[in-house]
Amino acid sequence: MSLKCGIVGLPNVGKSTLFNCLSNAKAQSANFPFCTIEPNIGTISVPDSRLENLESLVNPERVIPTTMEILDIAGLVKGASKGEGLGNKFLANIRETDAILHVLRCFDDGNIVHVDGTVDPVRDKEIIDIELQLKDLESIEKKISSISRIIKSGDKDALRENELAHKIKEALEQSLSVRTIDFSDEEKEIVRQFNLITSKPVMYVCNVDEASVISGNKYVDQVKAAVANENAEVLVIGAKIEADITELDTYEERQMFLDELNLEEPGVNRLILSAYNLLNLQTYFTAGEKEVRAWTIKKGMTAPQAAGVIHTDFEKGFIRAEVMKYNDFTDLKTEQAVKDAGKFKVEGKEYVVQDGDIMHFRFNV
Repeated sequence: MSLKCGIVGLPNVGKSTLFNCLSNAKAQSANFPFCTIEPNIGTISVPDSRLENLESLVNPERVIPTTMEILDIAGLVKGASKGEGLGNKFLANIRETDAILHVLRCFDDGNIVHVDGTVDPVRDKEIIDIELQLKDLESIEKKISSISRIIKSGDKDALRENELAHKIKEALEQSLSVRTIDFSDEEKEIVRQFNLITSKPVMYVCNVDEASVISGNKYVDQVKAAVANENAEVLVIGAKIEADITELDTYEERQMFLDELNLEEPGVNRLILSAYNLLNLQTYFTAGEKEVRAWTIKKGMTAPQAAGVIHTDFEKGFIRAEVMKYNDFTDLKTEQAVKDAGKFKVEGKEYVVQDGDIMHFRFNV
């Protein structure tokens, strides 16, 4: 599934440093605005300890984790909605993403220039919010104008769209992002077609210094208070620490480094899993002698839809799915033991796949 998260933020907040840690690609990370102009795209593996456990039980020839795409998008400044800085490019790139990771600078360092001179993550957040809201306002006004011509013909769907578009316009004029508005499930489907930037799910990533990685700091507290009504996650990470971790060669060295800082795992692991969740994704597995593999699906997908992620023929010719629960398989150790315990299930077209299901599809084309 080609779903993308875009990393955004003002210049010099640590976006490219984080991106490099996530993808192990080396985006230019220079201490001046706009060092990222074209979006750097990284395909990253989603960490999942369940794969290692399945590998030890199945002993396959290869193990393939699931992946997701992260985009490091050019730094934004005031006036971007009118094309200032790299505004037009930024807004076009962010529109192509499915979710937003908004990096905020939550550390003091006189050696790293802040584009506005002082450290204030709430102000920084609002600068980007306003630019995105202004762009959405421009888009929704165009939509209202085009709908008005259709309404004259008495189209009922157009009337509903018009009502929603005005509701959104009113919120945007009050500096509220679209994701903060309550919509019914039916309305959400209509709003999704508007393709508005501020309707995308967002996670705020607070980039802190080493001393603040575990418990945060005053800047993190300010961010949490500012986004309390947004239904958005706030994640604390130290991009400098993550960069140091990626420079270490062996797993043992990385683990020692983490132990010294009293950290259980790298922050990028938490960030990847949080981004995965933000995109409303989950994982199922296929497990055989040739390979153990993790597959990405949207939450709520049925067995035929999940089969289609492997190959469209699997969905078209779907007959049934043989399903084991991950916990049952790891507890009982073999497929036969799962069958003997009566926990091996055969499911049909209506089955909704659960996170961690181990599946084998029967199909006919």
